[in-house]
Amino acid sequence: MSPDEKAWQAVRSRIALAARRADRDPATVGLLAVSKSQPVAAIRAAYALGQRAFGENYVQEATLKAGQLSDLPGIEWHLIGPLQGNKTRLAAALFGWVQSIDRLKIAERLSAARDAHAASLNVCVQVNISGEQNKSGAAPDEALTLARVVAGLPGLALRGFMGIAEETADVERQRRQFRSLRELFDSARAGGLAVDTLSMGMSADLESAVAEGATLVRIGTALFGKRTSTTEHAA
Repeated sequence: MSPDEKAWQAVRSRIALAARRADRDPATVGLLAVSKSQPVAAIRAAYALGQRAFGENYVQEATLKAGQLSDLPGIEWHLIGPLQGNKTRLAAALFGWVQSIDRLKIAERLSAARDAHAASLNVCVQVNISGEQNKSGAAPDEALTLARVVAGLPGLALRGFMGIAEETADVERQRRQFRSLRELFDSARAGGLAVDTLSMGMSADLESAVAEGATLVRIGTALFGKRTSTTEHAA
């Protein structure tokens, strides 16, 4: 077994154990491999292990990688970083998912740019659950209103919510932040929105996220190791 394969098996085992501890079916928790700043060879290796969904932070970087990996059937690209208004047309054409909708203008631009003949673009509203000023995301008290409007835009399919917890050793603090996103998700469903995705949890806190109901965890370092320099992924 290669070191890469060991890392992937270890992450899947962590997810499964966390799910079972929360009396959940491990199959209800998906894995998004955060491939930002990783070379194309690492993505190919992950694909060979069965991974199909990959998360990128930058439109330009993802465009380069998607071109080099166009021979891989079924590969799915998620944008998980903030999206600038001038990149919405490229993003609407490239990605299957945009998880970082934090304001209406970005959603409207994606809607207008999505090819009418293509499948709807899957989107999540990103919520700033930690309250940190350096974090992107809609304010928690505005996120549900934003989600309702986004759900009505043509060419977009609102799938749910995404959030990033504060980096802290305080597990209960992590869980409170994840819980607030789950409660928002539950409110959206109770209000008639057909959401099914709760994207939360990363390498350091996936157990807390799964315990609070995550349906998709975004894992980078625990799978790929430390990121390479941003000059390498175009090679």
